[in-house]
Amino acid sequence: MPEDLRERIGAIAEKSGFVPNVFRALARRPDELRAFLDYHDALMEKSEGLSKAERELIVVATSGANHCTYCVVAHGAILRIRAKDPEIADYVATNPWGAPLSPRERAIVDLALRIATDSARLTDADLDAARAAGLTDEEIWDIGAITAFFAMSNRLAHLTALRPNPEFFLLGRQPR
Repeated sequence: MPEDLRERIGAIAEKSGFVPNVFRALARRPDELRAFLDYHDALMEKSEGLSKAERELIVVATSGANHCTYCVVAHGAILRIRAKDPEIADYVATNPWGAPLSPRERAIVDLALRIATDSARLTDADLDAARAAGLTDEEIWDIGAITAFFAMSNRLAHLTALRPNPEFFLLGRQPR
């Protein structure tokens, strides 16, 4: 792995205590890994608009709809931590329509699922429902962009038969 990526992944490993398997899988193509990380960070590390927990909510809903075990487990852990809720990720990944969500979270998940599962049928009514729940056009764009990015990530995880790191399974379930 090129040195710049070693440093970048090393910083993530230092923070989390392990190297997430996705980086090992994508490292075979360093230019694509750099682009992946840059776009990921542009979408997921924003400080305005959607909260970081709401961004992870989109990832878990999208990944559940796409049956991506790696992303459900990995981002489910991040969602549990950011939402400070040890159960939310499991509900959203397995039955997002029955998940106990606030009206805003419901609108976020509903729009993400529409885009993830049937984007050709996305209508003005879907966007109006998101706006009625208080989402701005910028937040709606972020929901679409995050959903699309993780749909790609889900497919790469399937292609590489990516398995979640064991460390992800307990994160956010028990107090540290």
